[in-house]
Amino acid sequence: MTTEQKIKMALSYTGISQAELARELGTSPSNLNQKVKRNTLTKEELEQIAAVLGCTWRAEFVFDDGTVI
Repeated sequence: MTTEQKIKMALSYTGISQAELARELGTSPSNLNQKVKRNTLTKEELEQIAAVLGCTWRAEFVFDDGTVI
């Protein structure tokens, strides 16, 4: 599964839109979309995404209820 697929699944799981995630990260939706599509997100950015989503990043999203994406 690609990082893009994992992000989309985690967004769906949390009910947060990619545009809302971008705003929470302090970037534009188009900039975040480009980084996700090009797979150019840094580890730090993935950890920030996880923090906004309320989970942790370990090359996957891990939620408190045990769900792993």
